Amino acid sequence: MGQAVAGPAWPIAEKLRQGDALSAAELELLVRHRTPELAEYLAKAARAACEAVYGDALFARGLIEISNICRNDCYYCGIRRGNRSVARYRLSPEEVLACADAGWRAGFRTFVLQGGEDAALTDEWLCAVVGALKAAHPGCAVTLSVGERSPESYRCLRAAGADRYLLRHETATAAHYRQLHPRPLTLEARLACLQALREAGFAVGAGFMVGSPGQTATHLAADLAFLQRFRPEMCGIGPFVPHHATPFAAQPAGSVELTCYLLSIIRLMNPAVLLPATTALEALDPEGRRRAVRAGANVVMPNLSPPAVQGSYQLYDNKPAGGEAAQQLWDALAQKARSWGKRLVEDRGDPAVVPVGGAALVGAPVLAAAPAPAGVPVPASIAASAAAPARPSSPDPISPYPKEA
Repeated sequence: MGQAVAGPAWPIAEKLRQGDALSAAELELLVRHRTPELAEYLAKAARAACEAVYGDALFARGLIEISNICRNDCYYCGIRRGNRSVARYRLSPEEVLACADAGWRAGFRTFVLQGGEDAALTDEWLCAVVGALKAAHPGCAVTLSVGERSPESYRCLRAAGADRYLLRHETATAAHYRQLHPRPLTLEARLACLQALREAGFAVGAGFMVGSPGQTATHLAADLAFLQRFRPEMCGIGPFVPHHATPFAAQPAGSVELTCYLLSIIRLMNPAVLLPATTALEALDPEGRRRAVRAGANVVMPNLSPPAVQGSYQLYDNKPAGGEAAQQLWDALAQKARSWGKRLVEDRGDPAVVPVGGAALVGAPVLAAAPAPAGVPVPASIAASAAAPARPSSPDPISPYPKEA
């Protein structure tokens, strides 16, 4: 995979492909000097890196949206507390288990319980649901995505049998975090939760929005630097898609092209990361998930929630409509996977552990990554960058293809 086009980012891209860690300045240069040719080059390398670890497997997670009630008022979110036009709901434990039962019969082996920060989702409630789900389907994995909680809560949920936890960091720059969230919410607290999740023994998922209001190449470089150091087992990124009932309703959506480019970079940073092709991509492009898989993604998360409530869990406008039965979802995904050069597998899809210093991956980075051990603190450099104001840089939002300097 030799260099095909001259340009300032190409040596950095090759360094990334060979497995070397990149500095924040190099990451920013890689973001700023994206071109279609460079994106294709990194996508090809990312696919090879993914296949060297996971083969042609595409992992499915059955998403169950358990509650759209949330105490927070994040400026980008359609189920924010201040949106009074939302029909609020909370599934009963029996409804959650029924969704999982249908998913299990269809072939799903991981279930993602996602919800707003609903005060009724107590440790007792969640632990009972997780325990019942694991008892009904002993071979399944359970992923939780229910926001910021205490370290004690995370330990309780892990002890109940939850395997993974998704908590997107949203942005690794404190000043930008304040632009996206009301004052009580801070990046410092979000990073502390990610560390607490790791210490509790979860496989941890982080991630960020691409093209969120105010975002710059410097912000994206900080996000990539955080992921490079924290090394989450999962990473969910997707384009910002505005919701009509939020303060960001008139803001432009993020770029599918840039999102896919960043997916390739993240895959090459950590070949063993589990990388979803997010539904938000299809809100902007019907072929969005296919493009993400082509860029190195290997996870899909179809919606198993009851059809009656799916329309009420609108984090953003134009969320793809669901409502199909679990078996129909599985069969349609299996067909799509084949057309994408993948194979939908009945498997939990656990994170692969690639020993540090192991054999080089064919066409991918030499630097193999094992998850950081529990108890390792968030790197001081990341904590410092979170606490400090953003470094001055171009104020221009990221465009689909930034001009060469």
